[in-house]
Amino acid sequence: MRKIAVFCGSSVGFDPIYKQAAIQLGNAFVKRDITLVYGGGKIGLMGVLAETILNQGGKVIGVIPELLKKKEVVDCNVTELIVTQTMSERKVVMSKLSDGYISLPGGFGTLDELFEGITMSQLHIEEKPNALLNTNGYYDHLLSQIERMIDDGFVKSSNKELLIVSRTVEDLIDKMLAYTPQKKLPVTSKIVIHDD
Repeated sequence: MRKIAVFCGSSVGFDPIYKQAAIQLGNAFVKRDITLVYGGGKIGLMGVLAETILNQGGKVIGVIPELLKKKEVVDCNVTELIVTQTMSERKVVMSKLSDGYISLPGGFGTLDELFEGITMSQLHIEEKPNALLNTNGYYDHLLSQIERMIDDGFVKSSNKELLIVSRTVEDLIDKMLAYTPQKKLPVTSKIVIHDD
């Protein structure tokens, strides 16, 4: 696993523990020679993570849509900066570049990326690990919601395995490296469309 996309907040949050987790993840990427693929920003946890890696000579690929490419947002010091036309194109580029995904604490954009990755795995469009760094129990309620979705019959219990969860950086990366994609189940019935 040479390149990992990380999704996280454009804010650092109120508790310094979130910034510390981003620094720990950056250090782990440098130690393991993993290239960061991320949203291209220099603010929030995104900026902390990228700068931690860059300051140690690590590799960082930023992918940012044209509409967000503003001087106060974009990090021009990254190893490589890719500018896309749209947010949708940005997702495609990040997907093609990455061997797996990690979500740190963040907002709606982070959740969007997290669930898109899980959905792609669920549909067997991709077979990459999707990991959640649950710093400070930030995602505890989300994990409870997933359990509720399973209990109420909207998510298969086996699909819970598509999400790797840990509270520590090293454990999370170790689990990602050991990840085995789910086997695609054979199709047992045919869909027939009748023209009336």
